[in-house]
Amino acid sequence: MRILYHLPLSPYARKVRLALAEKRLPFELRLEKTWDRRPEYLAMNPAGTVPTLTEENGLVIPYSNTICEYLDEAYPDISLIGRTLGERVEIRAVTSWFDERFAQEVSRNLLYEKVMKPAAKRGAPEAGRLREGYAALRVHLTYIGHLAETRKYLAGANLSLADFTAAAHLSCLDFIGDVDWAAVPAAKEWYARIKSRPSFRALLADRVSGFNPPPHYADLDF
Repeated sequence: MRILYHLPLSPYARKVRLALAEKRLPFELRLEKTWDRRPEYLAMNPAGTVPTLTEENGLVIPYSNTICEYLDEAYPDISLIGRTLGERVEIRAVTSWFDERFAQEVSRNLLYEKVMKPAAKRGAPEAGRLREGYAALRVHLTYIGHLAETRKYLAGANLSLADFTAAAHLSCLDFIGDVDWAAVPAAKEWYARIKSRPSFRALLADRVSGFNPPPHYADLDF
């Protein structure tokens, strides 16, 4: 059986879950508490991060972008990274924006401080980091709104990995009630379209001990 090692509120694991679901590839989820540094898991992924995918033939694939590139090459019928060179460049550029800049400026300051840090027993959230995260989130929502107003999807005319990457990051923050959707209607409309896809249903069913998502989190009509 294909196995994906994950954490429920890891945006990188969520991105891969969406990619697998969009490609209609069955898989089993296994919770991996990365802070435990489990030797068996470190043997597969020495970085100790999630996600890691193991294929039915024993192939082990760490890191979300490596997994998604592999999936598009191994199962090309439904492409998530574009068909032309221009499409692939733009999809990768937008994907990198969220996995790198958004993650550093927003997720690191909000998701890590409020969820991952307490789970790993590394202390209480730092107020300064939370303020930085909320300020950065407003900037990034404006950017998403701009893309949503000028394109059908974030990277162009077609649904792609860029949309699922952005939605994966935002869905984690939405779970903890940190996204002010009313501030950027275009971003809200785009996200509502993405989360209404069948591939998103498993994410909307996720629950994490100690957190109660807001009522709109799993509401397809927002």
